[in-house]
Amino acid sequence: MYGKVKLTKKQIKEDKFTHFMLTAKQQVTDSWQYYVIGFVVIVLAISAIVFFVDMQEKQAIEGSSLYSKAVVEYRQKSYQSALLSLQTVLDNHGGTEAAQNATYLSGKINLETQNYPEAIRFFEMYTSKFAADKLKSAASLAGIATALENQGKYDEASTKYEEAIAIDTDGPSAGEYHFDAMRNLLLLGKTDAAKTHYEYIKDNLAGSRLEKNAALLFGEKSKK
Repeated sequence: MYGKVKLTKKQIKEDKFTHFMLTAKQQVTDSWQYYVIGFVVIVLAISAIVFFVDMQEKQAIEGSSLYSKAVVEYRQKSYQSALLSLQTVLDNHGGTEAAQNATYLSGKINLETQNYPEAIRFFEMYTSKFAADKLKSAASLAGIATALENQGKYDEASTKYEEAIAIDTDGPSAGEYHFDAMRNLLLLGKTDAAKTHYEYIKDNLAGSRLEKNAALLFGEKSKK
């Protein structure tokens, strides 16, 4: 019979290391396809992100260029051409800043050309999609109010002007909205309600052209 062979600590360590290396090699051999697939997935994901960013930038540039063209057409009073350009921005470049601006300008052009249903539609679209822009949302509500007023719908118009005031309480156009709301309320014979807006103008815009016009209009209409 042979006696038991006693392994030294060094041999035990070497044996464990050999076992570890063989096991690791086997694991790599068994799993290399998964590693390759994982690497390919990561590369494809990065490529997709880069492609998406490039497309977004291209969309923004093209949309901005087309919007600029529409602005030039609008200033040249080529309203139909401008509206066609703006609609192309909305159709092909939605989600860009150009689309936001195109929505507002479409409402403005339709208002100026007295196409009130379309003006209201675009202004409502603006307040629905871009409410975060408070100044233009208020201006859009005022645009709706103007369209309603021009159709003799003074009650609805005064309400929309007051909605614009609620958004743009102390903004650069707040005084104008108060004046417009006052005018419509006076046309309805609602002097007390109109006075609230007149008081705002007197208190905040004393000595201005708007305050003088408000005093004349309020004094004239409230006596009737």
